[in-house]
Amino acid sequence: MTEEGNVYRARKYFTERQQKGKKLIPEFHEIPAKDIMDKRVEDLPLIEKDASIDRVLSILIVSDHVWVVESKESRKLVGIITEHDILNIFSPTKKVLYFGLPDKKHLHYETFEKAEQIMSRNPVRCEPDEKVEDALNNMVFHRIRRVPVVENDEIIGEITLHHLIGKFYAFINLPI
Repeated sequence: MTEEGNVYRARKYFTERQQKGKKLIPEFHEIPAKDIMDKRVEDLPLIEKDASIDRVLSILIVSDHVWVVESKESRKLVGIITEHDILNIFSPTKKVLYFGLPDKKHLHYETFEKAEQIMSRNPVRCEPDEKVEDALNNMVFHRIRRVPVVENDEIIGEITLHHLIGKFYAFINLPI
């Protein structure tokens, strides 16, 4: 086979896969969150709200976020701490606050003792029966890369952008 023939076959192959992917996006959007979420709850980065800042930082060394729960037994979700939250605290430049009480972006690291003091409260969440499309729309609207899957206020899994990319790749490569 000539080099031109190989290039033609490669283009044809990638064009067919691209068309297949476009056709499968609406089908992928209909998958329930419970079928696509990361279900390994024991592997989720969880921390209790009264945990020390040192404990939070030790988790953020290996994960880019940590879900904050009432207690490990109940797994009732109360917040999230991301690398971005820590960046705001570590930043040497603080915004000048003219009115109201200071929030975590205006205070220095030394003023915090517990996870609940630096967490973002009431994170955007999704229910197990919500569709992937709803989770994606929330991620785009709120400019976030992860959504906890919550049932009765208890975290049962998570959907991350990285996870969705892997699942979509696997989905479009399934044999027809």
